Amino acid sequence: MATETFLFTSESVNEGHPDKLCDQISDAVLDACLAQDPDSKVACETCTKTNMVMVFGEITTKAEVDYEKIVRETCRSIGFISDDVGLDADKCKVLVNIEQQSPDIAQGVHGHFTKRPEEVGAGDQGHMFGYATDETPEYMPLSH
Repeated sequence: MATETFLFTSESVNEGHPDKLCDQISDAVLDACLAQDPDSKVACETCTKTNMVMVFGEITTKAEVDYEKIVRETCRSIGFISDDVGLDADKCKVLVNIEQQSPDIAQGVHGHFTKRPEEVGAGDQGHMFGYATDETPEYMPLSH
């Protein structure tokens, strides 16, 4: 029996990396939706490039959410307050393109209280890797 080998790699980024900023913004949008409407359906993506942030995706919620305000507050709280660091929370361009969840996706993923588990699909699929540690009170590893 032949043994197959393959190379598996993962990426880890440090504090201040655009990926971490984007994750924080998407998380803040989700939190804002759920705070007002626990039944919110949120598929929020964020990307950034020099002095610009774009939030886009499909969100179905009864919540009244000011997406631009969330972007600016999140950037500011992290420390993106100057062009010198690549992004100024108060001056950057913020683009928002949010639509309601498509009926096709909604039909496949909703109904976890009314359908059998095998009838409910997953809206997004991903592989998450991580670990818990006692380095911080939140049991999350330090970012350095």
